[in-house]
Amino acid sequence: MKSCLIVDDSKVIRMVAKKILEELKFETDEAADGQQALDACKEKIPDAILLDWNMPVMDGLEFLRALRQLPGGDAPVVVFCTTENDIQHIQEAIEAGANEYIMKPFDSEIIQAKFSQVGLL
Repeated sequence: MKSCLIVDDSKVIRMVAKKILEELKFETDEAADGQQALDACKEKIPDAILLDWNMPVMDGLEFLRALRQLPGGDAPVVVFCTTENDIQHIQEAIEAGANEYIMKPFDSEIIQAKFSQVGLL
């Protein structure tokens, strides 16, 4: 079973994403900010990371850059999931190592389509 780390400061978003991902047969873990996510990845690198941009403590972009520096940190497929939709943000995320980009609000179909595109399903 593949694993996905859900990183978002919104408990509601994490709950919705967890439900969708578990229906897609993913094991899920959660983190409320980038630092918690980085700590979790130091313990065990997941197959996928669903990542919010704007969070306290450490934002998604800072987390992504730090993740890609970790041993094995190049392995997870990172899908940004955010309200930031201008081309500058998307480009910055891709340059930092994101594999895909989802706009909030999202639903099961969107996650399924993006996860299929990047080879997770």
